[in-house]
Amino acid sequence: MRHYWNVYKKFVSTSVSVETSFRTSFILLIFMDFFFFCSSVFSVNFIYDHVASIGPWQRDHLLFFITFMLTIDNLHMMIFSQSFWEFSFNIRTGALDYVILKPMSTIFSVFFRHFRASSLFNTPLFVGALIYYGIKIEITPLDWVLMPFLLIMGLALLVVIEFILSTSMFWMTDGTGINFLRMQMQQLARWPNFVYQGILRKVLTIIVPVLLIGSGPVHFLVDKSQWQLLALMVIIFFGLCGLLRIIWNFGLRHYDSASS
Repeated sequence: MRHYWNVYKKFVSTSVSVETSFRTSFILLIFMDFFFFCSSVFSVNFIYDHVASIGPWQRDHLLFFITFMLTIDNLHMMIFSQSFWEFSFNIRTGALDYVILKPMSTIFSVFFRHFRASSLFNTPLFVGALIYYGIKIEITPLDWVLMPFLLIMGLALLVVIEFILSTSMFWMTDGTGINFLRMQMQQLARWPNFVYQGILRKVLTIIVPVLLIGSGPVHFLVDKSQWQLLALMVIIFFGLCGLLRIIWNFGLRHYDSASS
């Protein structure tokens, strides 16, 4: 673990150096995250200007859910997002050959390589909003202790789903479409599970469990009797980790370098 931590620190330092070399782009990315946060929060407020409640939740409950998901999204953008686009590029150009040769896990080398430093600047905004709406809905001191772990659980489930989806790039070569599909899945996850009904809700909870990313932790924080979704989230996460390992190794065995 110390070896991986030292390597990751090098990944972060080189990513920061590259990103800050383009100052205009760096600043624009900060503003983009800020406007994305504002548009998400204002959209919910706009909806509640016309309705009293959505499902079982009042305005503050849904805003707490939205800020919970925005905080996960901020962490995702910071740690993982850029690596998915680079993975597609590396497969298409054959640069993945050099990644495979490195003496460490290829999943680590591929998906932890790029760090987006611009997202750090808006992290206090996302965390501050989460704390504000958490206070508004009066979650308990124990909930605040559990909050970091639940955020990590949500982020971990999101990225393992995306990792599995990204393995299809081994066969498709150009992963642009896969990356846009991945982004659409994130959009589905940004709303609580009760927004969806019928077979679609079951599919997005069990088959492609994107609804568990936020609904599992937040339902548990709001109502401790709703622990079933959180338990299902843990079970599915470990199952997907095993599936990812199988599919990833299968993809590597069938990978044909574009440089050969």
